[in-house]
Amino acid sequence: MKRTKAQKAGPSKKAAKNEKASSEPKSDQESSDEEASTSKALLVSKPDYQNFEQFLTHLEHQRVCTAANIQEFSFRKKRVRVLSKTEDVKESSLGGVVYWMSRDGRVQDNWALLFAQRLALKLELPLTVVFCLVPKFLNATIRHYKFMMGGLQEVEQQCRALDIPFHLLMGSAVEKLPQFVKSKDIGAVVCDFAPLRLPRQWVEDVGKALPKSVPLVQVDAHNVVPLWVASDKQEYAARTIRNKINSKLGEYLSVFPPVVRHPHGTGCKNVNTVDWSAAYASLQCDMEVDEVQWAKPGYKAACQQLYEFCSRRLRHFNDKRNDPTADALSGLSPWLHFGHISAQRCALEVQRFRGQHKASADAFCEEAIVRRELADNFCFYNEHYDSLKGLSSWAYQTLDAHRKDKRDPCYSLEELEKSLTYDDLWNSAQLQLVREGKMHGFLRMYWAKKILEWTATPEHALEYAILLNDKYSLDGRDPNGYVGCMWSIGGVHDMGWKERAIFGKVRYMNYQGCRRKFDVNAFVMRYGGKVHKKK
Repeated sequence: MKRTKAQKAGPSKKAAKNEKASSEPKSDQESSDEEASTSKALLVSKPDYQNFEQFLTHLEHQRVCTAANIQEFSFRKKRVRVLSKTEDVKESSLGGVVYWMSRDGRVQDNWALLFAQRLALKLELPLTVVFCLVPKFLNATIRHYKFMMGGLQEVEQQCRALDIPFHLLMGSAVEKLPQFVKSKDIGAVVCDFAPLRLPRQWVEDVGKALPKSVPLVQVDAHNVVPLWVASDKQEYAARTIRNKINSKLGEYLSVFPPVVRHPHGTGCKNVNTVDWSAAYASLQCDMEVDEVQWAKPGYKAACQQLYEFCSRRLRHFNDKRNDPTADALSGLSPWLHFGHISAQRCALEVQRFRGQHKASADAFCEEAIVRRELADNFCFYNEHYDSLKGLSSWAYQTLDAHRKDKRDPCYSLEELEKSLTYDDLWNSAQLQLVREGKMHGFLRMYWAKKILEWTATPEHALEYAILLNDKYSLDGRDPNGYVGCMWSIGGVHDMGWKERAIFGKVRYMNYQGCRRKFDVNAFVMRYGGKVHKKK
């Protein structure tokens, strides 16, 4: 029986003979040059859309102008790594290829789904998308589940429109996915990539439980430059990874081809729609922290946010991004966290405005690409990414040396959660977090550093900061969140500063410094933080 290697995505079987007879396959460098050339050609023109509907049309136009489908696109093979011992896909498998969606909850602009379709098209096999819904995940609340599942409902609709079956499997991946693979005679599993320990454990467990004949292939669909390509070690700071990433953007910051209607298999004919009511009924998460009103889930809502940022706020981003009273940020983090939109798509669209707002476009790409991918790097290469054990030796030693310094006041988790400190600015930031599921980036640093100042030990400080962020923030349980807390409390990706009580050599921030940065009173008035005396 003829077998095809999973990582060698190329033309269809019918075209294979012609290609082999006429020329050798393109090298990675040739593919890179062609991909970069296409990207530059599509990025030279100034955006001409005037409203949101035109913006959506513009995105669709970009894809179809790139390639008719993923088969016709020069795919970067280094985005992919084979996790299983077997690399071959049985062409006789009736179920074809399945994309196990997890971190990247979208259809278009998704390298993992694109690769899965490329493989399925090449072998003329069916394509299926599955998502495994666990009833409880870390500190996720109904706020997070509603946002995630709202996006997945849109994924199901888009998949059905492309005749790609979507299945919501109720339960853990290791219990449900191998069973699905066996029952449907699946020939290959493609998964996306997450650097955190629990999702990595899911992938490892599924790999062990899959039939030996079924390859498991992983695609980094979240980072512009795949994590394993950017660096093979933990990077010390942004300055050590910046050039490693930026030097590869010519290869990887490319336009996307479209996920297209899938021509093989029976499609959605015999596939029931998802029972979303049953899915919600299965949840065992905290039901008290409910959804927010400002952020609607899904790809279309994410595109709306991106459109409004590019057309209205980007011009102010460079100068005003550290001012919590200014409306200058993208606000995209919830959609990026749940994978409802690709950071690569955001960077591509922002870059179109570089001729008009160069400083802002460059500053956004530094945050959306370099800083985000630095966070993934830290969490992947440092198993203690959420513990003081993960700190640099200088940071741990300086915090330990000041462990017994007096904390006055010293607050409990309950007092912090209820915004009962003497600091009206901190209380207002906490109120924003609870009510809106977000906190301005500059204030999040101040917020976490004050927790270090006000709690009994640095271990308690890190625990409380992570817990509150994960419980209330829509982008909680994210590498950016863990690294943000570790930077604020433990000096990760930072350097030593002047030594002082409690903080040691970890960078210090205070109320007066905030007053010099922005109108503190205006922010406090907006969210209503009060001054509370310690009882």
